[in-house]
Amino acid sequence: MGMQAGGGSGGLQSEINVTPMVDIMLVLLIIFMVVTPFLQQGITVALPKNMNNPDVDPNIIKESSVVISIPEDGEFYLGKERLQREQLADKVDSMLKKIKNEQDKIVYIKSGVGVSYGDVVNVINEVRKLGVDKIGLVADKKKGGAPAKATTSS
Repeated sequence: MGMQAGGGSGGLQSEINVTPMVDIMLVLLIIFMVVTPFLQQGITVALPKNMNNPDVDPNIIKESSVVISIPEDGEFYLGKERLQREQLADKVDSMLKKIKNEQDKIVYIKSGVGVSYGDVVNVINEVRKLGVDKIGLVADKKKGGAPAKATTSS
């Protein structure tokens, strides 16, 4: 009748064996790591932060600035003068030739909410054909009825 050392065989084991649980968790982790990239839909794009209200461009209120307004489909204004789309390029070109400083050669485009995307793109294309690299798209502030804002693209 002596004591047995080493645990012996046949008896209940009161310790938790975590090895099978760790094996299962590692397999699940690997499955999730492989499957997760396939769950994303579309193309991932890094969006700019804090662009709710861009800074006001002080050049937009100058008398010499070139501002094209499109309040409704088919209506085009250069400053306060109403023009046909065919006349727009010639008038903008003549106004740009009066501007001496290359940094000030910016064309601002204001568009109404109901204006079709195609009209705005056509105006941008006409301006680009004139060799203008800086085009400002004018929008209202996100909150409140404050004055118009402009952002420029190069």
